[in-house]
Amino acid sequence: MAEKATKKTNAARQLDQLKINYELITYQVDENDLGAAHIAEQLGQPIERLFKTLVLRGDRTGLFVCVIPGAEEVDLKKAAKVTGNKKVEMIHVKELLPLTGYIRGGCSPIGMKKALPTYFHQSVMNYDTVYCSAGLRGLQFRIAPADLLHAAHGTLCDVICIP
Repeated sequence: MAEKATKKTNAARQLDQLKINYELITYQVDENDLGAAHIAEQLGQPIERLFKTLVLRGDRTGLFVCVIPGAEEVDLKKAAKVTGNKKVEMIHVKELLPLTGYIRGGCSPIGMKKALPTYFHQSVMNYDTVYCSAGLRGLQFRIAPADLLHAAHGTLCDVICIP
């Protein structure tokens, strides 16, 4: 069962500095299932309201972030086109912590070690509030989509997911 949290992460502190309203919500982590479906179930929310953060590398632009609905997969060809790359690939999970400061299952689009270009699937705007990682496994933000985009310096796009 999800509950309110008091723990602050770097991402939460960044939202505080920007004076953005959000709620920190904890959930039970299952180390064998870090997937979005498990998290949505723990939160008691439809998976469409849960957004996952993926870090990719383009052959021309370098690192960038895609924030997509929890049940979707990133379309590498479409992501390449949107970001001005010829080819893109997901970074290896071993690179995630050194490059972003986050681990798999706890990667937030806010508060990475270095600000990266961030692309949000347009469906994020379909809801009053959405959920995304607050920077730790077991901790999610509930936040207004416009505030999430603002904090992550995000760009909306519609072509980064496999239909």
